[in-house]
Amino acid sequence: MIDINEILKILPHRYPFLLVDKVVEFEAGKKAKGIKNVTINEPFFQGHFPNHPIMPGVLIIEAMAQVGGILAFKSANVANKAVYFMGIDKARFRKPVLPGDKLELVLEVTKNRGSIWAFKGEAYVDGSLVAEAGLMATIVDR
Repeated sequence: MIDINEILKILPHRYPFLLVDKVVEFEAGKKAKGIKNVTINEPFFQGHFPNHPIMPGVLIIEAMAQVGGILAFKSANVANKAVYFMGIDKARFRKPVLPGDKLELVLEVTKNRGSIWAFKGEAYVDGSLVAEAGLMATIVDR
């Protein structure tokens, strides 16, 4: 497991843009599963459908990208580097994510060529697919 303290060392993101609470599964160069606990205290709920709060799809994608960044960074075993999000392909949103949900973010490496990484990302709530996308990232000097 990768806890929040280690995530803070890997990702440059901070509140309110750090969207991964922990990584509960990790297989270097292959797969990672992160968790985002969604609470009503999230700042986006104040303005995104205030009378029917749902997590914005773009933030679900960002949370997936952050897990992908952790997977690439730890797999490449690099220091003084950063992972930049490069692209999104075929994003689909299947069900709304609500306050109180535990978002499970599953990222699988589909390609790795040097500093360029491609992932298949899926997001689940209670075992049900809520979003999916193809993602790309690159590792760069900080």
